[in-house]
Amino acid sequence: MRTKVVICWDGISGYMGACWHALTAQPSIDLKVISTSINAAFDPEVVRGVNLHLLKPEQDHDAGLVAKLVKEHNPAVVVVCGWSRPQFSAIAFNPGLSNVKFIMAMDTPWRGVLKQRFTWLKLHRFLGQIDRVVVSSERSFQYALHLGFSETRIRRGIYGFDYNHLAPLFEQRRGLMGGWPKRFLYVGRYAPEKAIDVLIEAYNRYRTRVENPWPLECCGGGPEGYRLKNQEGVEDSGFVQPRDLPAALLRAGVFVLASRYEPWGVVVGEALASGLPVLCTEACGAGLDMVRSCVDGLTVATDDAAALADGLLWMHRNYDRLPDMGGRGQPLAAAYSAQAWADRWAMWINELADNQNSRRA
Repeated sequence: MRTKVVICWDGISGYMGACWHALTAQPSIDLKVISTSINAAFDPEVVRGVNLHLLKPEQDHDAGLVAKLVKEHNPAVVVVCGWSRPQFSAIAFNPGLSNVKFIMAMDTPWRGVLKQRFTWLKLHRFLGQIDRVVVSSERSFQYALHLGFSETRIRRGIYGFDYNHLAPLFEQRRGLMGGWPKRFLYVGRYAPEKAIDVLIEAYNRYRTRVENPWPLECCGGGPEGYRLKNQEGVEDSGFVQPRDLPAALLRAGVFVLASRYEPWGVVVGEALASGLPVLCTEACGAGLDMVRSCVDGLTVATDDAAALADGLLWMHRNYDRLPDMGGRGQPLAAAYSAQAWADRWAMWINELADNQNSRRA
C-alpha cells in the first residue's frame, strides 16, 4: 500500500516541478500537491502529470478550502512550507487531521537577530504539532535547533532540481567551436535581496580593470530591473521559462549570484550541474554546501561590490581553469538531483507513516 502524502507549497517552479515528478514516480508514495498561485507565470508544463491543485488568487488565503482539499486525499503525512502561510499552518490544528503526521520545510537561515531569538514564543503551539522539520542548509539547521527541535527531528534537503537535464551541458560547452564562453550569467529575480545594485557596481568596476571585459547576461524580472538599463556590457534577457534555462546556461562561462539574502539558492546548484563555475556571496546557503573557492567557484563577502569585482576579475584572469572547475562542481550538485531528493523524501515520509502510533521523537 502506498503512503498518501499532501505537500502544501508556496508557488510552483521548474525545480520543484522536477522534484514532484520524481516523488510521484516513487512506488511507495501517493502524492498530492496544493500550491498557492504565486509564480503562476511559470509554464504549466513543469507540473504536468503531478496531482496538483493550484489555488486561484482569490483562494490563496482560504484555510477552509485548503483543509478540505487535504482531507480529500486522506493523507498519513502532510508537508507544510514554513509558518508564514496561515492557510497551511492552520491544518496542523484541524480536528479532522489529528492522526496525521506533519513535516515542516524551512529554509530560513539562523542570523542571531533578536526577532529570531523569540520566534519560538510566537510559534510554540504550531511547532509542537510538527513531527519532523526539513531544512535547506547548516544555517537553517541551526535555526531549527534554536526553535527547540532536537537533532532526531531534523532532516536536511528541502530542495532539488533536474540534474539529469542539465548535466550534459558541460560537455556541450566544452565542445563549442569558439571555446569556453567568455560570458557571465545571472539568473534570478530582480529584487532588493538579490543585490542587483551590488552586481552592477561590481561589474562596472571589473570592466575598468580589463581590456576586453566579458558581457553580463541577466535573466529575470522584478522591480530592480531598471538598474540594468543603459549599462554597458549588460544584457537583460528577461524572465526565462525552465525550458529555456539550459540555453542560457550553455551561453555562459561563469555564473554569478550577488545576493545579500539567499536562504539557499537552487540556481547555484543548477549552474554547477551544468558545469559552470559559480561566483556567489557568503549569504548564499547553497554556496556553503557546494561552492569551494578555487575548486568549483569562489565565495566572496556579502554586500561588498569591491570583493565581488575582485571575484569577477579572478574568473577573467583564470579563464583556462574554468572548464576544470566546472567539471569539479558537477558531483557536488548531483547530490541534489530530483531523484536523490525524491529518495530522501520518500524515506522520511514512510518513516513517519510507519510509526503513526509512536510518540513524537
